[in-house]
Amino acid sequence: MTVRAELGAVYVVDNARQQAIADVCTSFKGVEYIPSDNRGYGAGHNIAIRRAMTWGAAYHLVSNTDISCEPAAIRHLAEYMEANKDVVLVHPRITDQDGREQYTVRRLPDPMDLIIRRFTPSWFMPRRKAAYLLRHSDKTKPLNVPYVQGSFMLMRTDALQKTGLFDERFFMYPEDIDLTRRLHTVGRTMYVPGVTVVHRHRQADRRSARLLGVHVINMIRYFNKWGRLNDPQRKLFNSRLESRISSQRESAK
Repeated sequence: MTVRAELGAVYVVDNARQQAIADVCTSFKGVEYIPSDNRGYGAGHNIAIRRAMTWGAAYHLVSNTDISCEPAAIRHLAEYMEANKDVVLVHPRITDQDGREQYTVRRLPDPMDLIIRRFTPSWFMPRRKAAYLLRHSDKTKPLNVPYVQGSFMLMRTDALQKTGLFDERFFMYPEDIDLTRRLHTVGRTMYVPGVTVVHRHRQADRRSARLLGVHVINMIRYFNKWGRLNDPQRKLFNSRLESRISSQRESAK
């Protein structure tokens, strides 16, 4: 989706080329249906981002199909970016359909963070899991974070021109980590809790051995790109993040 102050255009990139989806899109004004081969999550979104850049959109929203929100939510986030020119990405508070918090803003992970979270029971190393998911941060306050989940990302297009779009080497899963941290180098990437959207998260890799394999392979590619144990930028960004969280705690006293 693309917004200026209001919604300007909606791009539906269909990696399955389903006629039923094409028919629905044609019934809505301002919706462009784009059939595509399935080259991955990021590659599909890049098609829409390039269309948005061609017609001069100031912002572009990447949104999953399992996200729902009120139109005012998008307007509020766009207005936040208009008022804060150094912000290059915003991400709202996200809950499931029952109102439970989804921890979608995080530290940049190292390999052990992801292994422990995905392959160990909930009682194992709970403090480390909580630290990775920033459970200790105040979710009622905005926070500049180096990693937001890709289910909902409103981004400034001129920043994307500087950093590049989604890395299409990643078929699925780490493309949001990779893009957020690159955007984090040119401006603030903000969690904005004044807006809440609902995410009916499918977590398909937890039910499919094939998708779990895709997840693992693409995370290996991510760590090959940025570093497994030696990732100086990860160390720097996470250290700055902890300082911001500590400052929030001090100001709340």
